[in-house]
Formats: sequence, C-alpha cells, structure tokens
Amino acid sequence: MRGYFLDVQGTLIDDKNFLPLPGALEFVRYLKKNKIPFILLTNNTKIPSEEFKKYLKGLGFEFDNYLDPLTVLDDVINTSVAPYGSEKFLKIIKEKYSVNYKNPGMIVLGIKLYSNEEFADIIEMILQGAKLVGMHKTSLYHKDNKRYPGLGAILEMLKYATGSDYEVVGKPSFRFFKKASDILKLSFDKITIISDDLYGDIIPAMEFGMEGVLVLSGKIKNEKEISQKPHKIFKNIGEYLEFIRTEKTD
Repeated sequence: MRGYFLDVQGTLIDDKNFLPLPGALEFVRYLKKNKIPFILLTNNTKIPSEEFKKYLKGLGFEFDNYLDPLTVLDDVINTSVAPYGSEKFLKIIKEKYSVNYKNPGMIVLGIKLYSNEEFADIIEMILQGAKLVGMHKTSLYHKDNKRYPGLGAILEMLKYATGSDYEVVGKPSFRFFKKASDILKLSFDKITIISDDLYGDIIPAMEFGMEGVLVLSGKIKNEKEISQKPHKIFKNIGEYLEFIRTEKTD
C-alpha cells in the first residue's frame, strides 16, 4: 500500500486565511476511511506544534500523524542560538533554548522579510564560526498576495556569501522526510507527496524516490511557471481526489 505526505499551507489550507482549500477535507476523510497511511507535513514555525494541530483538527481535518520543523529542531540544537524570524517564531525559540546574539554556536533562521542590516549581522556570525540552521527550505514566501524569496533562497545566498554550508530541519531535508517516513513505516518509493511547492518540496522528494504531485492552489499559479515537471499536476487536491477515485473504478 502507498502512503501520502500531505503539505498543509497551500495544499490543505490557503496561505491567507488558513481555511480548507477545495476538496482538502474530503481527501483526508477519504484516506482515513480507506485506511491509507498519511502524515501532515508543514513548515509552520510561527505556531507551537500542539496549537497548530488543534487548529487543523478544529477545521475538521481527521489525522493522527503530523510533523513540523519545531518538532525536529530538538534533534539539532546542542548549544546557544541566535534566532531570526517572525516575532511569533522568536517567542517560541526563546522559550525553549539559550539565546545568544554575541557569540552563538548556531544561527537559526525562520522566514521573514530580512533587512540588509540583519543579513550583515548573520554573515558576520557565520564568518566567526557559528553554524547556520534553516527551519525549512521553501522556494517562495507568500505575504500580502506577493511572492518573495523563500528561506531556501536566503540560505543559498548566505552559503554563497560566506562559503559555509547550512543544515535544514524542515522540508525538504532528508532528516525531516526520513522522520516522517519512519512514522508511516514506509520507504520513500512507497510514498506520494502532494504539495504546492515544486522546488521546495516535490523535486527534492522525487530525488529521494517519492512520487510527486503538484497542486496549483498555492505558490505556483499555472503550469507556465514550471521548469521541472512533477509526476502529476492538478488544480487542487480535490481534483486529485477525483482522479484517484476514477482510477480506482476503471
């Protein structure tokens, strides 16, 4: 039996109002009813894990398995950190870890619109020996109906500027995907990932051996924006549900 990795923002819920996208609730119910293994994967770093899970269940999503970068970060942090990101992200990090902006062992980056001054501070700390950790590696960041460089683009820029590599704890890192596949007890070749992020989720997952399904309900609006092809493309997850129902009856 195949299992599913389900992206949340842009796939199950919209990025603006955080409400279910067409067919999302029905698709998750379909998986539950048919006892098909699945896990919700999100790069959420602004809401504590348990709080976000409670919110999603309050929308009507029925699920048992969930994973986000905040859950995985505990496996990585072993020293003081200099966190950068949204105020909500900073609040979560400061409550859990020792924060040090003068001489940190690690710099932990969440997503935000960074200033040049912040980039200068981060570059200096990296050059002084601090290890760079990204909460995820998304290709694009949506804010106020505009698309900005995602955290993946920022991490690559910092790598190019400093000559130092980085580690990613969320999607699409091997660490994150492996933890999710272990929860489902399935190998990568038995998993289909559904996401709106082609370059930050699907292409890396396909390189690990997964089937990649792109939905055009989030970061990518139409097929003309695609330079690399996933295995399948649908308008939204509801359209994909109709596809697998039809396929099953044929």
